[in-house]
Amino acid sequence: MPLAPGSAEKPRAENPCAELLAAAGRPFEDARAMPPSVYTSPDFLARELETIFAREWICVGRASSLGEPGDYLTHELAGQPVMVLRDRDGTLRAFSNVCLHRMSTLLEGTGNRRAIVCPYHAWTYGLDGRLRGAPFMAETTGFCKEDYALPAIRCEEWLGWIYVTLDDALPPVAETLAPLAAMIAPYGMENYVECFRETHVWDTNWKVLAENFMESYHLPVCHAATVGGHSKLEEMECPPGLPAFNYHWITKEASLPIGNAHPSNTRLEGHWRKTTALLALYPSHLITLTPGYFWYLSLHPQGPDKVALLFGGGLSPDFMADPRVDAYLATLKGLLDEVNEEDRGCTEKVFRGMKADRARAGHLSYLERPIYDFMRYIAERAAGFERSFARAAG
Repeated sequence: MPLAPGSAEKPRAENPCAELLAAAGRPFEDARAMPPSVYTSPDFLARELETIFAREWICVGRASSLGEPGDYLTHELAGQPVMVLRDRDGTLRAFSNVCLHRMSTLLEGTGNRRAIVCPYHAWTYGLDGRLRGAPFMAETTGFCKEDYALPAIRCEEWLGWIYVTLDDALPPVAETLAPLAAMIAPYGMENYVECFRETHVWDTNWKVLAENFMESYHLPVCHAATVGGHSKLEEMECPPGLPAFNYHWITKEASLPIGNAHPSNTRLEGHWRKTTALLALYPSHLITLTPGYFWYLSLHPQGPDKVALLFGGGLSPDFMADPRVDAYLATLKGLLDEVNEEDRGCTEKVFRGMKADRARAGHLSYLERPIYDFMRYIAERAAGFERSFARAAG
């Protein structure tokens, strides 16, 4: 029977894995974006959580944000509540953020605690994860306080970032990202100082936001009121990515003084003093690294249509030591807030469009090479695609 006027069309048949494999198998010269089903399907998101987020290194922020014993942050990783803290010896540790009694979550947000006290029955754990106290349990047959310790979760620091993973067999993050560390060594990113850290939720798919960061093709249009006018697309370099990340470079006279090297900076020479690196560390850690400042996103899906994002940034040591540091920070944060609002509008519109029955993926620009590499990474992890890196990145 024909559909009544104004009624919804019959949903299109979807096979996200098959559609993704077909797209990933195309050569870059004839590449198309990922098909809509890869973004909108709840079943495909479940595959991503199982094959990607539960098995990869995930960034949860900067180590400097946990500077003192007892400082902590919380994160949800593929359904597992996680806490990361600085213990009394100054070591970063990560644990399951779930009480071993009646399974309440223990900590929320960020802060500082001398001990971890369950908000339900006040079972209390030390910063080493071991149970220190359990009220009214002395008469319980078989209970032994020494038998209880919060399950540890792998936690490593790399160039000032904190990474966690649920996969005990994964190679160390420093090994995985060694090629990137060599590539960006001139910046000294490990010494940059985080000055702000926020969390947000946007109404889009996590990959839409990740891809938005990976390409600068949209800058002149989406960011016409802010940074778009300073973006010379013809000068951007978008080389092929490597197994664990993709990247592109912009060399320019920055719109902000902090976008180029500080006059006192003697580390950076030549083009490095004006070069910005845009780094996408798979699956969801995104960094803009300039000679004077950095900002980043770390993404985690909250459903096909929602993404939680950790947003932070700060300055290089040279600008932190400048007497005008407060003005620089205020200008940077104001600009990034505007840029984020522009990106939010664009990425939420993209996701709304993807849900349309007649939505189809179009060809990619040569400026969207990182998106092509990201697609093949997703296809490998979630659908069994075999990536090839015969052509060296450069």
